[in-house]
Amino acid sequence: MDENKNNNKITRRDIIKGLATVPVAGAFAWSWFSKRGHENVLKKALQEEIQLSGNNPVLDREVPDDKRIRLGIIGTGGRGRSILKGAGFLQPEIIDTYLEGAAKNNTDTRYREFQEQDDLNVVVNGVCDIYDINAKRGISACANIKKEGSDSQQTEGPKRYKTYKELLAANDIDAVIIATPDHWHGTMTIEAARSGKHVYCEKPMTWTVPETYEVVKAVRDNGIVFQLGHQLRQTEAYFRAKEAISKNILGKVSLVEVTTNRNDPTGAWVYPIDKEAGRHNIDWEQFIGPAPAHPFSLERFFRWRCWWDYSTGLSGDLFTHEYDAMNQILDLGIPYSAMSSGGIYFYKDGRTVPDVLQQSFEFPDKDLTLLYSASLSSNLNRGRRIMGHDAYMEVGGNLKIFVDSGSTKYRSKIDNGLIDPSLPLYSFTPGMKQVDAITSATEQYFAGRGLMYTYRGGKRVDTTHLHLKDWLDCIRGGGEPSCNVERGFEEAITAHMGTISYLENRKVYWDQEKQLIV
Repeated sequence: MDENKNNNKITRRDIIKGLATVPVAGAFAWSWFSKRGHENVLKKALQEEIQLSGNNPVLDREVPDDKRIRLGIIGTGGRGRSILKGAGFLQPEIIDTYLEGAAKNNTDTRYREFQEQDDLNVVVNGVCDIYDINAKRGISACANIKKEGSDSQQTEGPKRYKTYKELLAANDIDAVIIATPDHWHGTMTIEAARSGKHVYCEKPMTWTVPETYEVVKAVRDNGIVFQLGHQLRQTEAYFRAKEAISKNILGKVSLVEVTTNRNDPTGAWVYPIDKEAGRHNIDWEQFIGPAPAHPFSLERFFRWRCWWDYSTGLSGDLFTHEYDAMNQILDLGIPYSAMSSGGIYFYKDGRTVPDVLQQSFEFPDKDLTLLYSASLSSNLNRGRRIMGHDAYMEVGGNLKIFVDSGSTKYRSKIDNGLIDPSLPLYSFTPGMKQVDAITSATEQYFAGRGLMYTYRGGKRVDTTHLHLKDWLDCIRGGGEPSCNVERGFEEAITAHMGTISYLENRKVYWDQEKQLIV
């Protein structure tokens, strides 16, 4: 059989003989064949040149997980419970909705994906939330160690602490998750580090500039492992984007545009107010903490992102995701200067932070400008673009690279028709056959940008789960997590520069020598 196969092969010599039997057309046909063959060789060489593996040795490292890490969590509101889900803990009522969705539609894979998460070998021994109902929700999630619905038997659950200081003093907690409003991030991280607890802190790292330096000092002085909650660091498309930059596929990059566009109340931080909430089950004084004093307000408690008193606004809340992604891909560091403008143009609801913002960050040492533009009253999808002389890149949950029509590097290939600038030179779309069970506009926004899940080995995985694993691996095995305190410092200073520029209506600068914003 093998012999017959060899006998049936058509060789290059056979083709030449066949073409030679056609007196005139043969010459033209061979010319065409030769040209196509040459083009195929060139195309194959080009494909090999731009092939991106997406490998990330830091995330693929082998770390012993036999040591159980005892966690405490401060803040079990919406984001806090999402982090708990990434750690393997989910309220039975939420699992009920997952099971119902899977029963109605076999493409709803949320429950299966949650069950298939790696066991991070952690236990939650302490929960702290100043809102009683959120505390109960967090405890319920942590008690559901069997990952089953409301019909299953739950364990007793972790201890509830009324204050974060009591939780930090507990001897049975090794590491803490901080998922509070922005104005508490720095204070709690500093105290946790001084208590010898490892820290996973939601972004942004700090609320004020002075505490940014104190966070770095506390983390370094106490030798704890710190991870900032920029889960985009785990998105597969970003590994490939960074690799494309390292291979110089884009050529000289001089302009980067990142954006935030959302157009629904939740996306503009007008969150629902729990009907059960009131002065009787919210510790308002603890909520205020380092913020200016203010009478009790349910609106401010649930929608705190709308006020500078507790928030870092668009610059700290949403731009930081975009900046950290670009810092991951391009190694930007802290910009030389920042200039911001914008205002409260749509949501006339008493908020003090802008709902439209434009920012320009200059990196003269890299011959590069980073532009950020945001609107909370438009769903126009503008995405993220990295623009080079030879090609540009669009990156989110997926990745597309297009050759620039004025490219020097690809000029001959464009002229010879090997490259069509209107079509992607490279396209990476993981999990394109999967059906997304996410429905809300805000969730779709986060999912499309890679903030909710990515893919590993063809399977969809929660990016927060991977980011937690990165942190826990470093606690167990040493090393630095992907968004350590140094990356956090760069994020915080950059965001603060943008905010100061907006509030003071001036261009601000980073004095590298003095390590000061001026």
